[in-house]
Amino acid sequence: MEENVFNAMAKKYDTADRIELANIITGEVKNELNGRTYGSLLDYGGGTGLVSFELADQFESILLADASAEMVKAAEGKISDRGLDNIETLHLDLTKDYTDLNADVILVSLVLLHVPDTADLLRSLYKTLNEGGRLIIVDFDKHPEIDHPKVHNGFTHEEIRGRLMEAGFDDAEVRTFHHGKNIFMNKDASMFLAGATK
Repeated sequence: MEENVFNAMAKKYDTADRIELANIITGEVKNELNGRTYGSLLDYGGGTGLVSFELADQFESILLADASAEMVKAAEGKISDRGLDNIETLHLDLTKDYTDLNADVILVSLVLLHVPDTADLLRSLYKTLNEGGRLIIVDFDKHPEIDHPKVHNGFTHEEIRGRLMEAGFDDAEVRTFHHGKNIFMNKDASMFLAGATK
């Protein structure tokens, strides 16, 4: 999907269905973090912060970055309303922009399916991650019934594992953690979490 689609969606993005799905994702990301606290989190493609805001107590600092300026604005309003003083935002598209940011943990939740060149993005994320840091990806398992010119129809575990290794990551593990009704382009689908280390 193009950036302007997300700009148009930003003010109405936090629907009950999206909040429910974000809560499921947050629960699985917390499992992956295993109760540990970390220095910094980069939530890349973090949208309005539905996932990363719920992780604020596990990080000293969180940077929510998104390619949609309107999503970033929506997130900024929520940060102010909630008084979340360890979260900052940045309008950033890592598929186009160079950055010298770094982070201990990078979260990429329901982002890859919108990125034409996922291998290029994973290489950028690898450069951004601190040595010994952890990349966490949440996305949809491959879905043969979905066909859209601007959205990948999900990914196989082998595909994700292979792309992570090609980008330089180690210890890539992928697991399906949720099956839901009408969660992917109005189809029943499942989601996976992939974790890998630099």
